[in-house]
Amino acid sequence: MADDYYAELGVSRTASEADIKKAYLRLARELHPDANGGDQATEERFKAVTRAYETLRDPERRRQYDMFGADGPRGSGAGDPFAGGGLGDIFDAFFGGGGPFGASASGGGRARSGPRQGEDAEAVIDLDFRDAVFGTEQEMHIRVLQRCSVCDGSGAKPGTSPVTCSVCHGAGEVRRVRQSILGQMVTAGPCPQCGGLGQEIPDKCTNCAGQGRIRGESSFVVEVPAGVDTGTTLRLPGRGAAGPRGGPNGDLYVHVRVKPHPTLTRSESDLLADLHVPMTQATLGAHVPFETIDGIEEITVAGGTQSGKQVRLRGKGVPHLGRHGRGDLLVTVVVDTPTELTKTQEELLRQLAAERGEQVAEADAGLMSRIRGAFK
Repeated sequence: MADDYYAELGVSRTASEADIKKAYLRLARELHPDANGGDQATEERFKAVTRAYETLRDPERRRQYDMFGADGPRGSGAGDPFAGGGLGDIFDAFFGGGGPFGASASGGGRARSGPRQGEDAEAVIDLDFRDAVFGTEQEMHIRVLQRCSVCDGSGAKPGTSPVTCSVCHGAGEVRRVRQSILGQMVTAGPCPQCGGLGQEIPDKCTNCAGQGRIRGESSFVVEVPAGVDTGTTLRLPGRGAAGPRGGPNGDLYVHVRVKPHPTLTRSESDLLADLHVPMTQATLGAHVPFETIDGIEEITVAGGTQSGKQVRLRGKGVPHLGRHGRGDLLVTVVVDTPTELTKTQEELLRQLAAERGEQVAEADAGLMSRIRGAFK
């Protein structure tokens, strides 16, 4: 299976749903096993193209593929149409349902009845800089659709039960036959009577109006791993909206937003900071205490250090997200020029300049001296 589903179909990553479908139909006609005499290589390519199409035609699965790739967070089954009946969908399209040998490709009826999964939800979590670096646990409160406590998600009035749908007879879908350039084709869609669930509710729960879910507040603790940063998205399976009529919950995607640190900035797994030292320490050298994310560290400033010199403290940066080790702390030395000198300090500096043979400006003799100098 190709890792790049877009390349497999020959479309760009910004291709529309219509472009993806058009590309797939062209390749499917070209590669279908019945049109290639059972050639094994062509059949494998047909399966790969089908797998790519099954992922990219579904907006949610396409979004997850774009975020996480072919081996996304839902596991291998999320991107494998052959593991969940997807091949049968293709046979439906080409042979009018049931596969090329008169039976469903997935072995028996492929009824789609049953509660569907709830919608995914999104939330934002604000973290202090230190918590983002070292990880934390933080309580979250979100409002999502939750399972109705009165009917326990069935949607039926207590004491009653759902019954088999009178339109689809429990299949959850209705099929329509139409003619195409490929011959007779059968298309299937959710049953309009039961919404694809295969059951109707004669007596609906008054608390949820037969939906099996109501909006409410959900509270839980989020375990934030060490090393997250602004833009990191955490996926919490099963924390999204409850599915209608007892269906499983969707997922919650938590987008991380990190507050800035007063002295430290981040560059991937490294931390950056400035260390201001006076001219005397930069000239003669010193051991200067410096506050890192781990606590106070002593930084050695060598004699003759120039402004802009960088000192690297290895392993004092941000933990690598999802793996061992940490980045470094890069401290840039900034040499501060003294200002507001006393007369004694100024005289000492002039003596130093004279000793080193360096030209400096004359001492300020005052306003009247400058006025007299202007008329000479």
